[in-house]
Amino acid sequence: MSADAIPPTAPGSVRRATLVGGSAILIWSTLALLTALAGPVPPFLLVALSFGLGGLVSLGVILVTGRPLLTVMRAPAPVWLLGIGGLFGYHFLYFLALQTAPAAEANLINYLWPLLIVLFSGLLPGERLRRAQVAGAAAGLAGTLLLVTGGKGVAVAAQHLPGYLAALAASVTWAGYSVLSRRFGAVPTEIVAFFCLATAALAVPCHLMFEQTVWPQGLWGWSVIAAMGIGPVGLAFFVWDHGVKRGDIQTLGALSYATPLLSTGLLIVAGRAALTWPVIAACLLIVGGAVVASRGMAK
Repeated sequence: MSADAIPPTAPGSVRRATLVGGSAILIWSTLALLTALAGPVPPFLLVALSFGLGGLVSLGVILVTGRPLLTVMRAPAPVWLLGIGGLFGYHFLYFLALQTAPAAEANLINYLWPLLIVLFSGLLPGERLRRAQVAGAAAGLAGTLLLVTGGKGVAVAAQHLPGYLAALAASVTWAGYSVLSRRFGAVPTEIVAFFCLATAALAVPCHLMFEQTVWPQGLWGWSVIAAMGIGPVGLAFFVWDHGVKRGDIQTLGALSYATPLLSTGLLIVAGRAALTWPVIAACLLIVGGAVVASRGMAK
């Protein structure tokens, strides 16, 4: 089978792969809390440390399972460009957006990526847009708008235009990476370990150029970095890769709006955010949209 072929999957396998990919949404929801717990570690250093650890742990798992590394790495250049560009490109653009535009607006634009996944997936061979997925994604977008803005609206300022464009580019980058990964369904998911290591390596010069070094503080700080490397910037990318390649990608895109909701919920439980009416309304919209979007998978 060629590297860009999409392996045939039975309906039951598609459902299981969608559930596996959906677990990434649960894992990613811990990222905001872990980032807050990491303290004043600057973003690119955080990327370098967490992705480096995640890549090394994944590499160790590959070696323990006896999978030949050369077999895993044997992929055409477009696969490497897509993987490294997707993981590093997204995080670079996202942090650039946060540095050059207000966080609420940047986050809102960034969270267009679930809707873009739903829309872009309609261009894939054998896929078509379904009303349930589009309606669910639209409800999720409305809920995310409430969640990120707090129901107060957003102010668009010309001086923040570069940041807005960076956030839009970040959302397009992640959606493009997720959808185009399906075109390389025969490439083993283990290759994500090398994408993580490459992302860590590229984050180092960015840190040295743009940030001052602040290392994690004590055992607690390094434990948080380890949790990030194993979870939201480690395992999550592997299960997501499996899901977008072999699952229902439109349902995954619509369900992804649960990420900011679950993330906010964890912050509330940890006492780092407040429960307000916009959060409750966003919960209803996002959960309702997820139920509508997943109707096709349930059937």
